[in-house]
Amino acid sequence: MLRSPITVPIAFVQGMLAGVSGRQDIRLEPLLDAAGIAPGLLDTAGARVTSEQYVALFKALIDRLDDEALGLLSRRLRPGSFALVTRAALGAPSLDVAMHRVARGFSLLQDDVTFVCLKESDRAGLGLRFTEGFAGAHNFLHELLLRVFWRLLAWLHGGRLKPLGFDLAFDRPSYAAGYGKVLPGLLQFGQPQSALWFDAEALAVPVRRDEAALLAFLKAAPGNVIEPHLADQAVSARVRELLQQTVPGWPDLPSVAEGLHMSTSTLQRHLAAEGTSFQSLKDLLRRDLAIVRLNTSAVPLAALAAELGFADSAAFQRAFKTWTGSAPGSYRRRDIE
Repeated sequence: MLRSPITVPIAFVQGMLAGVSGRQDIRLEPLLDAAGIAPGLLDTAGARVTSEQYVALFKALIDRLDDEALGLLSRRLRPGSFALVTRAALGAPSLDVAMHRVARGFSLLQDDVTFVCLKESDRAGLGLRFTEGFAGAHNFLHELLLRVFWRLLAWLHGGRLKPLGFDLAFDRPSYAAGYGKVLPGLLQFGQPQSALWFDAEALAVPVRRDEAALLAFLKAAPGNVIEPHLADQAVSARVRELLQQTVPGWPDLPSVAEGLHMSTSTLQRHLAAEGTSFQSLKDLLRRDLAIVRLNTSAVPLAALAAELGFADSAAFQRAFKTWTGSAPGSYRRRDIE
């Protein structure tokens, strides 16, 4: 199966840099260069980066700061902290016990935030309680902790734990549309505390992960816990996959419906229920493919325009600027020109 391209809003990159912004001892340019991100994109509201660039920046920040919390906490989380917390959960008789071990282990490593194990009726969760007076609770810190420890709990459960939702203790930000790839569930903003929620029945599931599985999980980190995932929407994913398989053919709506063995109206209805449309899926895929190709190849713009189904280079460049706020040339990697 083709790997579907994923791109990330520049607001998430800005959030990742929140712990170092304004620090006189840290230069952003070498960090961005290590990830292949053009500095000018930071000031372009609609800009996006590839998921690979996003993960590369995360790794570069950890290496430069010697801190898995990216400078967002009052004292560093030395590299290996996440592994230590994860290892503490191995051998737990249930996910409930594992979650309490994770919460306890994390509290021993820093002073600013406590994980609170929650249970309400038929749902269970993990909440964030920040120390009174802690001023470093950027939105990104909430997002980071929720996504990393959600992925950890899902892995401990066996990979089949589905989120019921995420509470966020701040107002809905302008970039909230991008949360579908990092916090895959119902989002509620302006809540008393940030938290993740899942079915309480999962608490009784035994943890069957062993040392070998742990080593494989950690070897894939941080990508497997920080990299955005496509939203788990069955029909949208099938449409996206079919379109990607046909590049540069770009079939129309009736052809895609036929390829999925359903009527055009049925496909439109399914997509509407998932909050999208055929044209939107097509444009978002073309946008993401364009960003990835510009970052990984020296393909001429005219050839890329044809690959993406545009009549000419000018039409592609206009669409790209509408999608990202900048020209395609802004995304070219210097080392592949």
